[in-house]
Amino acid sequence: MNMKFAERTKHLKESAVRNPLFDQPGMISFAAGKPENIIFPIERLKKLVPFVVENYDYEAFQYGNTSGMEPLIDFIKNTMMPRAGVIEETDIVITSGSQQGIEYSARIFLNEGDTVICEEPSYTGAFAAFASYSPNYVGVPVEEDGMNIETIEKVLKEHPEAKIIYTIPDFQNPSGCCMSVEKREKLAKLAKQYEVFVIEDAPYRELVFEGKPYPSIKSFDTEGWVIYLGSFSKIFCPGLRIGWISASQKVIKKYFTVKQNIDLHCSTFDQLIIAEYFKKYDLDEHINGLKQVYRKKRDLIVDAIKAYFPADISYTVPNGGFFIWIKLKESIDASELLLKAAEKEKVVFLSGEGFFSKPGVKNYIRLGYSFIEKEFIEEGVKRLGRILSQN
Repeated sequence: MNMKFAERTKHLKESAVRNPLFDQPGMISFAAGKPENIIFPIERLKKLVPFVVENYDYEAFQYGNTSGMEPLIDFIKNTMMPRAGVIEETDIVITSGSQQGIEYSARIFLNEGDTVICEEPSYTGAFAAFASYSPNYVGVPVEEDGMNIETIEKVLKEHPEAKIIYTIPDFQNPSGCCMSVEKREKLAKLAKQYEVFVIEDAPYRELVFEGKPYPSIKSFDTEGWVIYLGSFSKIFCPGLRIGWISASQKVIKKYFTVKQNIDLHCSTFDQLIIAEYFKKYDLDEHINGLKQVYRKKRDLIVDAIKAYFPADISYTVPNGGFFIWIKLKESIDASELLLKAAEKEKVVFLSGEGFFSKPGVKNYIRLGYSFIEKEFIEEGVKRLGRILSQN
């Protein structure tokens, strides 16, 4: 049987996070990058679901507007975007998580072989979304305070054809680094100067452990060159699959048309659940509860790393988000280390090579602390420390 598929499907890969190896009995896993189950407000949702059905009736289950349901769009415009420092009126399209926003951005901006400026390292899901267009990646190193701005400007001069810069400025996946306010403002100015779009992916923005979140890059945008991708996946319930795109009117029309052509709109019911939840319950109270959970886990994993890892590793303590990014000795291949750790110590993580735009960087690992139960954090790090001490 000769089944024929599109050439672009050759670039599709299964997610490394969903490796069957990670699900074996007795395995301690630092691989996941998802919220812990205990943060879901189940009891409140049990009461809210009947309320939405009763109050919205058929509207909750009927086809909806491509842009999204008005109560949710109003909440995003009046609450979420001002929290990101965006006070001016902005246009919104609701998406199936920020991941769909990345995929739509690829469809809108990329032709085959186009140049994409990205963080180095960066989110594997973005690479997956861009892959069908076989882009030419130009990586810019991520420092403790975000992408190196001087390098970005140099790259823009060398690659005037570049259309997009992709960045996760808040507690970046995988590095955990947070872009400084100064760099955010400079990046917005560079976007305007060189007429290149910045895709600002901000799923972790609210999850800052000490201090307040920084204003978004979008807040410094004066001419519509920054496209903001927001998400409720990390701060509410990821299974609802609700995020949003905030962009200028001219740009949002492209996203609206793509959305309409691909899946018409997101679930009306799920949108109304989120909108009504945050009408009824205080957003700050909700966010503060999340931060307490994840800050405690961050502290536990950092203390364990100090106690059990060899001295020749290096890492940055994140002030938010879900991850710690660890640099190992140059001689260590993290993919081989993963297999040893799983087989000998029943502990797994993500190898760092997939977070780079080009293969070859092998001595990094990502430890996710958000989903693992806190009782297993120290034991998991201890097990991994034993493997590292043998290399």
